[in-house]
Amino acid sequence: MIRDVSLSAIVAGFVAVLVGYTSSAVLIFQAAEALGASQAEIGSWMGALGIGMGLSSIALTLRYRVPVLTAWSTPGAAMLITAAAGVPMNEAIGAFLVCAVLITVAGFSGLFERLMGRIPISLAAGMLAGVLLRFGLDVFVAMKTEFMLVFPMFCVYLAGRRFAARYAVPLALLVGIGIASTQGLLHVEALELALARPVFTMPAFSFSALIGIALPLFVVTMASQNVPGVTVIKASGYTVPVSPVIGWTGVSTLLLAPFGAFALNLAAITAAICMGREAHPDPDRRYVAALSAGVVYVILGIFGATVGALFTAFPKELVLGIAGLALLGTIGNGMAMALRDEHEREPALVTFLVTASGVSLLGVGSAFWGIVAGTIALLVLKGGATRGSKQA
Repeated sequence: MIRDVSLSAIVAGFVAVLVGYTSSAVLIFQAAEALGASQAEIGSWMGALGIGMGLSSIALTLRYRVPVLTAWSTPGAAMLITAAAGVPMNEAIGAFLVCAVLITVAGFSGLFERLMGRIPISLAAGMLAGVLLRFGLDVFVAMKTEFMLVFPMFCVYLAGRRFAARYAVPLALLVGIGIASTQGLLHVEALELALARPVFTMPAFSFSALIGIALPLFVVTMASQNVPGVTVIKASGYTVPVSPVIGWTGVSTLLLAPFGAFALNLAAITAAICMGREAHPDPDRRYVAALSAGVVYVILGIFGATVGALFTAFPKELVLGIAGLALLGTIGNGMAMALRDEHEREPALVTFLVTASGVSLLGVGSAFWGIVAGTIALLVLKGGATRGSKQA
């Protein structure tokens, strides 16, 4: 393992955590506040989620020697902001426990893996490219507001890819931090780190919380998080036993739910950063990136709610730029795999377009509907091709 450690993998893990926290940590604060959480309880939520993501990522990655990264359920947090309003905290915790049991059963029973095994790799790759497309575009969108910050990062990245491919992203990040500091865009003056203290809430169970929180949280977590998470792993060329991986995310949630860990699941976008060529040219050594992310998650979990100030210190454009640059290779590989098979090219393209559109139906994100649309297109086109060959 020591021989496998590399600077590029360590930085990839840090960038993955940076992207994860800056893009959705605010939703966790809002979800906790919707339940009337105190500052101590919010800190407990962030601590439980950080430690849960960190330890589960480290354990699963070491077990399979594959970059397996977990995350909190971002759509689940968004759902809680509205659905949990007015629900007592103890009933919400009870709903989190029920959701954890459902995830555990869906994982260890093999039901979820059997469903995922029917998705062709071309559709999985198209969905991956569609999920990540926005991040690639954001590199150039960020140049509109902070050209003198993002454009030099882009130039350094290109030069790095030409002369020192393994260090292209770390060099771009260092240049970005240097420019941001000289331009006064880094806001570190408000940093005050303090240890998080776990707050245990005795769960209570009610039918309204079961219907209004537990079941919707389970559905959006499985459809909008675990489906993309598994397809990212497949599209990146890795093989892991899906059933136990999903099952252990459910167990992790079950253990930490009383402290505020509402739902843990497989990561997708942040996992793609750890699985891309920028993490390491050798796919067998990219697992170090997930280990790095796991260690950072644990450290941030220990410091709890105060970690938000650490990531808000970075300008938004720097985060958008480095995330997009770290994912360029993964986007390209996803598109190549999606369009490689001529017979599945159009369904894969449909999957990519629906996913990239960002459409959301019934509270479920576009990644799930991209797979649904692509599968329907595949069935229709293959059916038509079969009838045509019979008539011939």
